[in-house]
Amino acid sequence: MAARARRQAEQAELDAIRALETQGGGAAPFVPAGAGLAQLREAARRCTGCELYRAATQTVFGQGPVDARIALVGEQPGDQEDLEGAPFVGPAGAVLDRALAEVGLDRARLYVTNAVKHFKFVRRGKRRIHQTPRLSEILACRPWLEAELALVRPEVLVALGATAARAIFGPEFRLLQQRGRFYATPWAPKTLATLHPSAVLRGEDTAAQERLYRLLVADLRLVAAA
Repeated sequence: MAARARRQAEQAELDAIRALETQGGGAAPFVPAGAGLAQLREAARRCTGCELYRAATQTVFGQGPVDARIALVGEQPGDQEDLEGAPFVGPAGAVLDRALAEVGLDRARLYVTNAVKHFKFVRRGKRRIHQTPRLSEILACRPWLEAELALVRPEVLVALGATAARAIFGPEFRLLQQRGRFYATPWAPKTLATLHPSAVLRGEDTAAQERLYRLLVADLRLVAAA
């Protein structure tokens, strides 16, 4: 029974991806043409382009100046981000802020957003445990990311983690093999993928966390110098 349910779920995911790629849908009908960031943010609050909005507290849209030279894209809001309505304000945000400060980047001058705008989670008792978005959910939300980046037009774009990298580079991108290098993309002439700050927090011990943090800092140093 478990194998059958898994096959059915996999087929449903493939069908959803195929429909998004061939028929559109997802967030696309909710994205207003010709809108600025403030209008996009307001419109995103009403988005029902995928099922994630049902359980999330609110849409968490990007923040930062529209003329930012550098844009950072994470995976999705976490528990605290979902409650506060702002990206990277939880534990992963603290890691990111520390790394940015270390390489001399002022977060207030960056545009910071996520590939998926609603928190995906499963409840365990009173806790809400993060779940990785499916590709269909990434694709459904991608029109918001595309609209943001079309307005900001960053010189340097950073994908934080595998989900953001899939949203920007495509599903074949391999983060651990391809991180730390610049590629040209439709959204920025210099686009780089690195670890998500939450990966640092998941290190098995202090030594592992420090090693992962140093990888993140090394990649962000490239961004600062670009």
